[in-house]
Amino acid sequence: MTWNQVYDPFGSMALSTLFAAVPIVVMLVGLGFLHMKAHVAAFAGLVAAFVIAVFFFGMPAEKAGLAAGYGAAYGLMPIGWIVLNIIFLHQLTEANGSFTTLQHSIAGITGDRRLQLLLIAFSFGAFFEGAAGFGTPVAVTAALLIGLGFSPLAASGLSLIANTAPVAYGALGTPVIALAAVTGLDLLDLSAMIGRQLPFFSLIVPFWLIWAFAGWRGMLEIWPAILVCGITFAVPQFLVSNFHGPWLVDVVAAIVSMVSLVLFLRVWRPKTIWTSTALKGRQGNDGSEDVAAKAKIDPSLNQRPSTGDLVKAWLPWAILTVFVFAWGVPQMKGWLDGFFIQKIPFEGLHNLVFKVPPVVATAHPEAAVFTFNILSMTGSGIFVSAVIAGLLMGFSPLGLVRIYGRTLWKVRFSLATIAIMLALGFLTRYSGLDATLGLAFATTGPFYPLFGTLLGWLGVALTGSDTASNVLFGGLQKITSEQLGLSPTLMAAANSSGGVMGKMIDAQSIVVASTATGWVNKEGVILRYVFFHSIALAVLVGMLVTLQAYVWPFSNLVIHH
Repeated sequence: MTWNQVYDPFGSMALSTLFAAVPIVVMLVGLGFLHMKAHVAAFAGLVAAFVIAVFFFGMPAEKAGLAAGYGAAYGLMPIGWIVLNIIFLHQLTEANGSFTTLQHSIAGITGDRRLQLLLIAFSFGAFFEGAAGFGTPVAVTAALLIGLGFSPLAASGLSLIANTAPVAYGALGTPVIALAAVTGLDLLDLSAMIGRQLPFFSLIVPFWLIWAFAGWRGMLEIWPAILVCGITFAVPQFLVSNFHGPWLVDVVAAIVSMVSLVLFLRVWRPKTIWTSTALKGRQGNDGSEDVAAKAKIDPSLNQRPSTGDLVKAWLPWAILTVFVFAWGVPQMKGWLDGFFIQKIPFEGLHNLVFKVPPVVATAHPEAAVFTFNILSMTGSGIFVSAVIAGLLMGFSPLGLVRIYGRTLWKVRFSLATIAIMLALGFLTRYSGLDATLGLAFATTGPFYPLFGTLLGWLGVALTGSDTASNVLFGGLQKITSEQLGLSPTLMAAANSSGGVMGKMIDAQSIVVASTATGWVNKEGVILRYVFFHSIALAVLVGMLVTLQAYVWPFSNLVIHH
């Protein structure tokens, strides 16, 4: 039996919007203010979503249950699979002591914590975003930063803030490709438009990142390095996105940024070396003392590791980089899928829920097919790289199994939380609650460039994915912009650019960060810390889009390929 989504069950958009927002409010309040454990807060939001979807928006209970089940499956595979295997690799490097050597080698580039943060959280993280996306960069950079002795809140929160500007071109351009598919707009035009928005923020975010960590004065002390890091990312990001396409934007920009920063640090050093690993003004109350004791950090870092030790320390991460990039290449994915891929339709949900106008131009069914492509999942590439690295580090097969079991136990609650979060996100999507919220944003008239951008931010905050947000709201952005006489390419691009700033507050990313840093049940602390940064940056993106719409219309001109 088919079911058409209902967006205004009360005959009052204000009241319908209020009810549609309840599940998200329940989860965020539980997580951020009532100090609930993440899986408890997520479950409370899921229950609220189920009740509202079934009893107020008229969704059949069976379909609501299937939508939640579909989301939970997607949460475990591929996202939980990525987190589990990244933490496994991290556990291996800690067990054999190579992480200490890694810490010394990074300190050999620079002992300044601010510069380490630029190198790892922004530039190195952007490479993993470009190659894999879907939680990989936060898991990798947060694990590296915690291993270097950064406080848990600094490692978690700053990894989340850094993982913004690259997100729209993550996983070899997947969000842009999905946006073009759902809107019917030209892929290269969308890539170019996003590439005229995000480079401004690729320049701003490194400054913002260091300000959040070390304060205004601490930021100004290293402004030349920040400028080099930002410009050498922003310029390639603009050029590749406008004159090549969305596929290699982050990979090229990240490599140029990393190499440029390392070379610059050979000829420039800050006057003072920043050694604190805690957030400015939060020393001692953000877990900094606990982690320093746990990591046994030697502040002087005066032991110079041998070349052989350096190679051994970097080898696991080099192997990880190669495998993550290889697994991100479409040809590699296709080859692996040729060996095994299972597509499992959720009978009773698949093509039986219809999105209807005004959210889409014409009614169309929502697919619900779980793709079990275990071989080509990014997490599997990470798993293979971890096993190879583990064997090269001297672990026996039995030793690897033992550490893997320990890792699985360590992240069990995090995996459950991710599954529940995605169950909530998928139920929100299939019930049409998110579309009701989107329609409310669409009533803002001349302010739509700002609020349409914030719609993308909301989409990522709800789903945890810029790709999912583009699929969710891309059609609505196109329809609304055409009705208001705005460029549909501009507003579809704004959905993706605004969405990147929602990445740091989506519950899935926060759980990934807390898991990678071992800061269990502190998700609420992380959320409260990053929320201001997220909304402030999203509003700035919205202001830029508003200027593009009304003041700089020449920037909307499409490139004719």
